[in-house]
Amino acid sequence: MDRGAPIIEVRNLGNAFGDQVVHEGLDLTVRCGEILGVVGGSGSGKSVLMRSITGLQTPEAGEIEVFGEPMIGRDEEEAKHIRRRWGVLFQGGALFSTLTVAENIQVPIREFYPGITPDLLEEIAAYKISMSGLSVDAGAKFPSELSGGMRKRAGVARALSLDPELLFLDEPTAGLDPIGAAKFDQLILELRDALGLTVFLITHDLDTLHAICDRVAVIADKKVVAVGTIKELLALDHQWIQEYFNGPRGRAAASIDESEKVGA
Repeated sequence: MDRGAPIIEVRNLGNAFGDQVVHEGLDLTVRCGEILGVVGGSGSGKSVLMRSITGLQTPEAGEIEVFGEPMIGRDEEEAKHIRRRWGVLFQGGALFSTLTVAENIQVPIREFYPGITPDLLEEIAAYKISMSGLSVDAGAKFPSELSGGMRKRAGVARALSLDPELLFLDEPTAGLDPIGAAKFDQLILELRDALGLTVFLITHDLDTLHAICDRVAVIADKKVVAVGTIKELLALDHQWIQEYFNGPRGRAAASIDESEKVGA
């Protein structure tokens, strides 16, 4: 798809769990080639939105298109050709604990391409491990043998296993120390630029938003209340946006010298 063209379109989305309404009339467009940060208060439905787009959550109302194709109402087999065009990093990595890193990476490949030989599977896994910044010997390790940052990178390697065009990341730097988080941000930026990825990134990390996100979508009041650059968002008279970006942590993130930002 052409850079800047809509790759995800969400219109009038509604989600509820019993009497608890999470989304009501939510609209969002994600452009091809961008890193879109998604922010909002706890319980605002950031992860529910991601699960709705990826088909893990069935919305109460609305329309969702990915790569120009409708997602709601399609069974798993019908949507398979779309799902193999994206990769997902869930919170904490969500690796299978009884499988090695290499075996975790091979799981999606086995699902979509069952005829691939074991030797080729090993070769692909080794390549994805290298792309994620892990050492070659990480492939033989189990998740319990990895640090938190290494598990995140292993999760990225698995998300990249099918050479996706679209990457979903749910709180990728949560639990990492500042140095580890900054290195992870740089990895995502480098992968986006090298592979031409579009990235849908849920985060609370203000440093990440400032460092690598092209635009930020703000979820509040059960919908996306604004989408834009941080500078554009700061010009809006919305209480949550002002408290979030102009609070002490927001001001600290904004004050980082441009030469120290990722990619500078």
